[in-house]
Amino acid sequence: MLTSISLAGFRGYVALAATFGPGAHLVWGPNAAGKTSLLEALVVCARGSSHRTVTDAELIRWDAPFARVDTRRELPGLDPLELDVTLVREGPAGGRKRIRVNGVPRRATALAGLLRVVVFAPEEMLLVAGPPSLRRGVLDALAAQRIPAYAVDLAAYGRVLGQRNALLRAIREERATPDQLSPWDAKLVESGATVLDARHRVLGELAGPLVAAHAEIASDDGSLAVTYESNVMPAGGETSRDALARRLAETAEKEAWGGTTLVGPHRDDLAFRLDGRDMATFASRGQQRTAILALKLAELDLLTAHDGRPPLLLLDDVFSELDPARRSHLVRRIAGLPQAFVTTTTLDDLDPALRAIGAAWEVVPDAALGARLVGPRAG
Repeated sequence: MLTSISLAGFRGYVALAATFGPGAHLVWGPNAAGKTSLLEALVVCARGSSHRTVTDAELIRWDAPFARVDTRRELPGLDPLELDVTLVREGPAGGRKRIRVNGVPRRATALAGLLRVVVFAPEEMLLVAGPPSLRRGVLDALAAQRIPAYAVDLAAYGRVLGQRNALLRAIREERATPDQLSPWDAKLVESGATVLDARHRVLGELAGPLVAAHAEIASDDGSLAVTYESNVMPAGGETSRDALARRLAETAEKEAWGGTTLVGPHRDDLAFRLDGRDMATFASRGQQRTAILALKLAELDLLTAHDGRPPLLLLDDVFSELDPARRSHLVRRIAGLPQAFVTTTTLDDLDPALRAIGAAWEVVPDAALGARLVGPRAG
């Protein structure tokens, strides 16, 4: 359970300190007040990066030289855990990142699984029919919390991919020769196959909870599945390594001409299927929202089943996107969790049952002094 947070120079906050108890925490205020930024700060401590931007400098308040987020997590039977992420501005878009776990410097990949979160944000309402990168990001975030080494493996793949793409551009510009690709091909096959195998494993584990969650919400809509769509599909008897090596050989000429890697996990996608049909091509908005809600509930169930400890649920202004039946179902789930954070522009938009069990926190915007959090335990 998250017991406290403190912010300095983060987004619209000059300074903030608050402590939290168990149960639902309802964070409300006008648009652009700082509600989403509060949840974003929790994600930064959980993952080492934001779910909203890839540019760390955007997280630093415009008039501040750095941003800092400190959280404390306490769980029965375990020592308290303190997470500290500091971002220091360097130039208009750059910066340095320092991460400490219980005061000890660590890499971002070491955060995986320490503060587990499931995030449900407005942009994820595009999950079914939106860009593939959005779906890959959701799967990667889940895999990093489910498999301890996944964040390290994914980062390694990203580094190899960047180096290989740089070499491919040099080949296209005749500053390098194709025979120089061989060692990078081997590294890409090794790291890429590890990522592929982990993604398949997590999707396999998610399949049962996803069917069950969707049946709870919309039992008459059919059976929901999320399938992995890859340009690296193993043929008979092939491993992921075999398939990736084969596909790299098949696309070698096109890659040298285009200056970029055309196959691998960075090009893959997920498909939401209802009774076998791709929902992106036929499902109504209501069916898509139901599928996305089912996915989030399945994430909760999968992570909870791992060790009996539910993750922290972060709901960023999504109740307005759901019909009354879906809202009621979500409220019942929230009521059964040790802790959850819910943002909304007005408490009147929330289900009365949720308002009855939640602790209300108001975010008060102030351009000069910074956003303030007014609630039961704000400092």
